Amino acid sequence: MKHQVLCSLLSCWLVALCPPVLAELRLFTEAAPPMSFMRDGELSGLSVEVVRALLARTGDSASIELLPWTRAMHLVQQQADTALFSTVRTPEREGKFQWVGPIVVGTTSFYSLKSHGLSIDSMAQAAATGPLALPKQWYTFEILGAHGFDNLYGVPSSKQMMTMLKHGRVQLIATEDLTLAGELASVGLRPADVTAHLPFMRSAYYIAFSLPTSAERVARWQQALRQIHEDGSLAAILQRWLPQAELPPLQP
Repeated sequence: MKHQVLCSLLSCWLVALCPPVLAELRLFTEAAPPMSFMRDGELSGLSVEVVRALLARTGDSASIELLPWTRAMHLVQQQADTALFSTVRTPEREGKFQWVGPIVVGTTSFYSLKSHGLSIDSMAQAAATGPLALPKQWYTFEILGAHGFDNLYGVPSSKQMMTMLKHGRVQLIATEDLTLAGELASVGLRPADVTAHLPFMRSAYYIAFSLPTSAERVARWQQALRQIHEDGSLAAILQRWLPQAELPPLQP
């Protein structure tokens, strides 16, 4: 009997010493080269590489899934141990997620085909230049709508936006310098084919964790990001994918 009690106490002691097993993370991203995309059947891209570096530092196990943006956003607002990357941190989204970042900062401008010779020097001009194509789920769509742009033409994807620009169905679009080249390439265009007009927004990209995810877990991810920022790993990743991108400031 004494032996059984001793074994029972020992078992309880060992259980108390063992850290709880964390659930595997489900991480979601969308097709948005060079941030995240499929290459030769494998997920690749700047933000994918950053996330994998953070997984290595935290020791967490995770699956990474490529999903349509709207679907991924819905899942992360419903389920624990999920995250969406890369996500622009905005006042409207602030309380819906736990944030790790920033991992990169981009600039949004208006763009037109160079062959059209368009000149845009003000927001008022942009709002008066016929239909302006934008994916309706983008934060840029919300922002321009809130600023009185009544010429927004909502489309389902960035590829549809670029297709409309290429074929002259719209004269103007708005997108970020980070993803411009990949979006143009999807319809056979190059950055040299377009003119940038009036940069109007800077956006910081984060990893957005669901609210039910452990705050301690999220804090470990932020600490891991601080480590790769300080040891030069993040700068090396940015250099490989976007040599012109600045190293983002660390979040306090």
